Amino acid sequence: MTDDLFLWLEEIEGQGALAWARAENEKTLGVLQSDPRYRQFYEQALSILQSKDRIPYVSLERRGLENFWQDENQVRGVWRRTTLEHYRSHDPKWETILDVDALAVAENRNWIFHGGSYLPPEERLCLISLSDGGKDAASVREFDCDTKTFVADGFYLPDGKQHVSWVDRDRLLVARDWGEGTLTQAGYPFVVKELKRAQPLSEAREIFRGEPTDVRASGFVLRDSEGHIHATYAVRAISSFESEHVVFRPDGPVKLNLPKKAAMIGLVGGRLLVRLDEDWTSSGDIGFAAGSLISYDLAEWKQDPLRAKASLVFQPGPRQALSDLEVTKNSLILTILENVQSKAFVYKYDHGAWSATPIALPEHTNVSLIAASDEADQAMFAVSSYLRPTSVWYFDAESESLDELKKTPFAFDASNHVVEQLEATSRDGTSIPYFLVRPRNARFDGTIPTLLYGYGGFQISLLPSYLGPVGRLWLEQGNAYVVANLRGGGEFGPQWHQAAKGATKQRTWDDFIAVAEDLIRRKITSPRRLGVIGGSQGGLLVGAAITQRPELFNAAIIQVPLFDMLRYTKLGAGASWIGEYGDPAIAEQRAWIERYSPYQKLVVGKTYPAPLILTSTKDDRVHPAHGRKAAAKLAALGQRYFYYENVDRGHSAAANLMEYARQLALEYTYASRRLCSE
Repeated sequence: MTDDLFLWLEEIEGQGALAWARAENEKTLGVLQSDPRYRQFYEQALSILQSKDRIPYVSLERRGLENFWQDENQVRGVWRRTTLEHYRSHDPKWETILDVDALAVAENRNWIFHGGSYLPPEERLCLISLSDGGKDAASVREFDCDTKTFVADGFYLPDGKQHVSWVDRDRLLVARDWGEGTLTQAGYPFVVKELKRAQPLSEAREIFRGEPTDVRASGFVLRDSEGHIHATYAVRAISSFESEHVVFRPDGPVKLNLPKKAAMIGLVGGRLLVRLDEDWTSSGDIGFAAGSLISYDLAEWKQDPLRAKASLVFQPGPRQALSDLEVTKNSLILTILENVQSKAFVYKYDHGAWSATPIALPEHTNVSLIAASDEADQAMFAVSSYLRPTSVWYFDAESESLDELKKTPFAFDASNHVVEQLEATSRDGTSIPYFLVRPRNARFDGTIPTLLYGYGGFQISLLPSYLGPVGRLWLEQGNAYVVANLRGGGEFGPQWHQAAKGATKQRTWDDFIAVAEDLIRRKITSPRRLGVIGGSQGGLLVGAAITQRPELFNAAIIQVPLFDMLRYTKLGAGASWIGEYGDPAIAEQRAWIERYSPYQKLVVGKTYPAPLILTSTKDDRVHPAHGRKAAAKLAALGQRYFYYENVDRGHSAAANLMEYARQLALEYTYASRRLCSE
């Protein structure tokens, strides 16, 4: 775009761009931090985030229950483990595996922990990912969990956006930047190589190559619960949602005859599990609906993966969707959504058929799978709702026992609020569900300060979860909070997503606007008291809402947003999302993107609701230029706005709890000033 006056802000570390960001930060912090509410909000948020009584969520590993913990003493965090018996107690005893704060000091680096990948089945050796400042790009180092030290002369992969899988003790499958011409337009690798211990990266053997036009390629190993390898394969991500699976066999690579919208999940009970995100007719002329889970007999599949017969495990009914699944040693755990309410089931394969048994978790809550064991039939669930503190439940499928292990303390007084599930009618007549959390004794006269939150993309579902700091900083003031389940998300399965992507993406924005209008029609709130909030794709959502219907809103919190959709494929990892939005380099697709791209829709003659735009210099997923350019254009138009750029975090909310508390305090100080003050 030759008429774009703010291209210079696309240079992430450019001196001029950084100087501009620092000046904007100074202005924003000067206003918001001088508000007496800011300090109170910050302290309240930090006390909740750093509470010693908050739940330490764990994974179920062979050596114990593992957790990554951050607080005022462990700012960067500590990776640690305990036993199930200790975890049941009020004050578990933890064994430190890796102290990231100490490591950062020792190496004088701004390390952010991105997790680890064990070598099964022993789980002594681990590949640990460490990011500089919170970027998606990370370095990978081999770690010995017995000696609790990095392995001398062990595997080491320098900083980059990469995917690594263990084959065995001395071999890895690695997708990374191998040099010129090995990254896609989105900045991800499309070449997979086998790397041997002590082998220089330059000598790794190429085993798979995708195309530069792909999103990325990755290598995987298909193992059973005992750690036995049954296949190695590569997944070539053609787009955000389409992929090809290639299995490496002794007689050469075989491209599986799966649909492009499918994913291999794992093994259980001698069955290979595959999830389908589109309607598909298998090689045996058996039809399966989008959103189904199917399985193959493993022995038959290994003998001939192209002719093996698939059978149904789960098929969604009307208003249903498969939410999550985990494999244990002998069983399959599913959580299933029905009208955005979730339930859990244990599935077992026996005598040629799958049987499903409900797990008796609390009703009218959101049930999410947080951990599963591959050496026993055990799983852990988080059970939550907007006003009910999250609890952790432990399930043993073999004994059919179910125990509540942990419960989050109340972070706010929820007694004065109620939750309702309502529906709005979108422009094309589709019913759009949303959750309203409002004061119990509300007067429906349009005076309740209300924040409307949404996402609506990438088949991601927004499900009820405890509001925690939002409850303390927002609901306790007598305000309302709304979560909209928009098309483009996954609340009703793949079709709900497919209904609003590419040429039909405007439906997501229409749905959001319809919910806003419904809130006003019901006199829950009014344009003077209504604000919108969203991040990443949700930031684009908010940008579209306030540029298409600015008169509906008086506040907008825009977090790490997409905004300039005519240049998004040239910024950060944007090219990887062409499957969601389309390609602005193609005239037909550019036309539909241009109709809503918020950056271009900021024009003379309209008044926008003085948004708060938050970005991150270190965000290597959604480029900070989106937010920077939005703020700069608003300034050029003489419009009011607030802009804050965090120089240390990546695409996540924050790199540590203090940064997150600061972000929350800024957001809710801003929202209170815009929506609550007379």
